[in-house]
Amino acid sequence: MKFWLSCQLDKAAAHNGTPSEDHRERGDVPGWVMITLMSAALVAGLLALAGPALEGLFNQAISKVGK
Repeated sequence: MKFWLSCQLDKAAAHNGTPSEDHRERGDVPGWVMITLMSAALVAGLLALAGPALEGLFNQAISKVGK
């Protein structure tokens, strides 16, 4: 019983409410959300600009393969 109590007190002292090194970036949602949104916007912009040219290249390649 004395050993168990000692272990429990050691655990309580180790978890005193301060953030550990493993969780120092916890809650950094805005960073990865911003990167995801910016990447999606970049892909959409490139597709809008280069879409017709890519479609033409694709159709040209398919027509050559079909011959």
